[in-house]
Amino acid sequence: MSTIGAAIIGCGAIAPLHANAIQSMEGARLVAVVDTDPVRADQAAHDYGCEAAADYRQLLGRTDIGIVHLCTPHHLHAPMAAEFLQAGHHVLTEKPMALDVPSARRMQEAASASKGQLGVVFQNRYNAPSIRIKETIDSGIMGQLICMKGIVTWHRSEDYYTESSWRGKWATEGGGVLINQTIHTLDLLQWFGGEIASVTGSVTTDVLNEVIEVEDTAHACIRFKNNVRGLFYGTNAYSVNSPVEMELIFEQGTLLLRRDCLYLWKDGQETLLSEPVSTAVEGKSYWGTSHKRLILDFYKHVREGRKFWIDASEGIKALEVIAGIYKSAVKPSN
Repeated sequence: MSTIGAAIIGCGAIAPLHANAIQSMEGARLVAVVDTDPVRADQAAHDYGCEAAADYRQLLGRTDIGIVHLCTPHHLHAPMAAEFLQAGHHVLTEKPMALDVPSARRMQEAASASKGQLGVVFQNRYNAPSIRIKETIDSGIMGQLICMKGIVTWHRSEDYYTESSWRGKWATEGGGVLINQTIHTLDLLQWFGGEIASVTGSVTTDVLNEVIEVEDTAHACIRFKNNVRGLFYGTNAYSVNSPVEMELIFEQGTLLLRRDCLYLWKDGQETLLSEPVSTAVEGKSYWGTSHKRLILDFYKHVREGRKFWIDASEGIKALEVIAGIYKSAVKPSN
């Protein structure tokens, strides 16, 4: 089996999950890490036994790098992805794939014109409860899905934003709690619900209004073309990072996600269907535990010459939901 060389662009908090996944794979090698902070790049290179660089352009066209992982601030995803795709590399980008839908469309066009693939990191689709929920919906074993809700109550401090100048700004983050923290839950809602008919909602800045120019709290009602209704609430204004909660009501029962465990409520009884295999979690526990599964699957698709299923067209869908919420929240001027 030939070895696939990889590079990680951006050595922030999420980068170790990518690096550790690469190093766990047979037939994959982390060749280089890139960060504009040379100290951080050098430290990552030391930790992972690879090269360090300060400018990602140094890697463009290198034949020993097949897959590039984008772990950079949001506003850099689209331009970097386009350059690497044009140079023939495969690109796996962290969420959101871009600042907005038009930028994401340009990434999609670059991927279509490239011999490389573009994958988007929505790792929560690989969580065991998510897979079980999707299988239940598709099989119809519990009848039709009627409605569902997703709730994210997390905490972000002032320091979280002041320590990273790109966060909390429209121009570089593209939004607040919607596009950064709750995008995974919105992605699951649209993945479960199918084609969307309409989105309405509101955004507010309840706690961090003196620190950020974007929202820290949002709610939405998503109406799907199959008449399913999805409700969503997300905030960074809680005092702790509470586990994500989801509820899906079917004709013949209810599925509930609590603390990464999936339960079935039916005929007055609650049954545990799925629970985390291990309590060992890389990074932050509330991120979910499926980064490695997604990364390994992306490499498998690349190696086998198959199209990765969470591609640009899939990555855009959550951005479209977010754009719908923002559009609905803007009140017309008199």
